[in-house]
Amino acid sequence: MKRSGFTLMELLLVLGILAILSTIILVAINPTKQLNDARGVNRNVSTRELENAISQYIIDSNIVSGVPTIKANALDICRDTVTGTDCTDAPVSGYDLSVLTTNGKYLTSLPIDPNETDLNITGYKVYKLGSFIKVCSPALEEDCGS
Repeated sequence: MKRSGFTLMELLLVLGILAILSTIILVAINPTKQLNDARGVNRNVSTRELENAISQYIIDSNIVSGVPTIKANALDICRDTVTGTDCTDAPVSGYDLSVLTTNGKYLTSLPIDPNETDLNITGYKVYKLGSFIKVCSPALEEDCGS
């Protein structure tokens, strides 16, 4: 009488092949890289959103002063809950843009970098380039602030 079924060697061979194929698929998909790419896109969108809100604020005859003129000296943008001297004085020494979220006219809230753990700052920095106010992300640009 002949038994039907698989031998231990056949099962181990199939499991080995499946392990190799799953490893190849995981390396090809690279979920960590996909997540980092998505966060990079989110950061780019947030910097443009902040720049547009600042531009609209200036167009509405408001003044933005005290912004450093060198990208390397860019100031941290404080969260909209950290305002006035709590933002501008040590230890934060940031830039207060909470005016952009007042009544939700320019922004409903300031965007926060996905990796930012400091409860005082957004993870983005502001500087002036010629007559334009620019926003940068240290996670994307090494020369963004010191």
